[in-house]
Amino acid sequence: QVQLVESGGGLVQAGGSLRLSCAASERTVSNYCMGWFRQAPGKEREFVAVISRSGINTRYADSVKGRFTISRDNAKNTVFLQMNSLKPEDTAVYYCAAVSTPLSHYVYMKVPEYPYWGQGTQVTVSS
Repeated sequence: QVQLVESGGGLVQAGGSLRLSCAASERTVSNYCMGWFRQAPGKEREFVAVISRSGINTRYADSVKGRFTISRDNAKNTVFLQMNSLKPEDTAVYYCAAVSTPLSHYVYMKVPEYPYWGQGTQVTVSS
């Protein structure tokens, strides 16, 4: 069972940048499709970005497309979320998630598809 630990959150002004990291406990993280989700107060958890096992396929929520970039370093068991041009509406707790799959290029974008979750990291964007 993989364990995930997020880091890199914090307080930033609108227009600023943050880089989130998700460290996985397993050395076989390359067997997992990895996603980022977020949850704002009073709202449901929502999809942000996903990267396939191979790293070839990525998908983004429309609200972050062109501003956020997901990447992975399987050798370091780590997934990243580079967030640029941050907006106050990006304020949320950001969660890293993993799902084991035999499909190298497939991506999963729904919360129920992910059995493994990190504890979350708070991102606050001030206006």
